[in-house]
Amino acid sequence: MSKPELTVGAPCWADLMTSDLEKAKAFYGELFGWTFEGGDEEKYGGYTTAFKDGEQVAGLMPKDPEQDAMPDAWTVYLKTDDIQRTAMKVQESGGQVFMPPMEVPEQGHMAVFGDAGGAAFGSWQPTRHTGFGKLAEPGSPVWFEVMSRAYPQTVKFYEEALGWETETMSDTPEFRYTTLGSGAEAKAGIMDADSFLPEGIPSNWQIYWGVENADRAVDAVQQLGGQVVRAAEDTPFGRIATVTDPMGAVFLIHQDLNQQDPNQEG
Repeated sequence: MSKPELTVGAPCWADLMTSDLEKAKAFYGELFGWTFEGGDEEKYGGYTTAFKDGEQVAGLMPKDPEQDAMPDAWTVYLKTDDIQRTAMKVQESGGQVFMPPMEVPEQGHMAVFGDAGGAAFGSWQPTRHTGFGKLAEPGSPVWFEVMSRAYPQTVKFYEEALGWETETMSDTPEFRYTTLGSGAEAKAGIMDADSFLPEGIPSNWQIYWGVENADRAVDAVQQLGGQVVRAAEDTPFGRIATVTDPMGAVFLIHQDLNQQDPNQEG
């Protein structure tokens, strides 16, 4: 299968800031069938790359001691071809620079921003590290979305700061949703989540990881020490559950109901 096309402005990478790297590797390795390769400890600070079927799908980074107060969390990175210009556009469009652009030796340039609704995301200008080697398959990301408490401002922000060409998928009081791109070519989404995000939970990016069977994956999450936030349920977009890893990092699992589970009998 050919490598995914990672376009400017769209998600190109994701990594986990974790308080227990070895436990995270054991959890995600068992859940998704990932293998791991560590980078140069001195140069990359213990950054570890996860692979599925030989293709890179995620990064894992141990927390520094000064980050202990921060919860374990996944970060989505949006591709840029000029990270300094992106940083300027973020500020002009009502966002924040949480971590200014910096070079990752030999790999690329990164920064961490906040959008107009406060959701944190990364930006990545690639050189050697080109991003996801696999998408929309079990063990890899299948979707990315912003759960926003400031929906109109957030849509406008990504259009202005990241150059998104958006399409309104739904605009009812019950369900407001905008996508980057349209239909089957959409790369990410923005949801009006202000009415149902729990109190104290800010706007945030979420990642959906593909699995062959959502119910078996939920059982595995619990057996491996994770928690179920929202049980698996069928939706028009697949069978979806919200879970955490053993250290509390939240993510979603997604089963494509149009694909036959190879382990399903009959």
